[in-house]
Amino acid sequence: MLYHPRMKSILNNILLNERLALITFGGAAAAALGMAFVAQYGYGLAPCVLCIYQRWPFALIILFAVLGLLLGKPSNKKEHTFIGLIALTYAANAVIAFYHTGVERLWWKSFLEGCSVPSLEGNITDVLAQIAAAPVVRCDEIPWTDPVIGLSMANYNVLFCLVFAALAVKAFRRAA
Repeated sequence: MLYHPRMKSILNNILLNERLALITFGGAAAAALGMAFVAQYGYGLAPCVLCIYQRWPFALIILFAVLGLLLGKPSNKKEHTFIGLIALTYAANAVIAFYHTGVERLWWKSFLEGCSVPSLEGNITDVLAQIAAAPVVRCDEIPWTDPVIGLSMANYNVLFCLVFAALAVKAFRRAA
């Protein structure tokens, strides 16, 4: 058994109540965004470009949750629509985080200019300008890994977003 039956009952109640689902999904996104800021400002882990890109969907999810709570009424089904948007946004963030994982693990190179070593072609002035314009943190360097199983923050974000995307899809389908 993956989790306790009481936990399953609580989760089912949350997923059946669209307002509770919006609060849960928005709260989870706020917690994830808060942890990213604590890692950055509390522990000095400067984010790379892909780390920043992973923050935007969380902000969007918070916005969707707030809008769903403010605009939604059981009779107009707006809450339902916002839960669907939240599911899509969590899934999109999982894709971004998976892409970042691949860059970190050197499975592929990033297509983003700021995520790799600047080109050393051209005259010395051009090279120095490229180096000065390059971001401080590269996307293919892992600043922190879990000391037990070796997962990075991007790896955890993939898992987190996949779980919440699946839960949001489940809430969306139940309310349909």
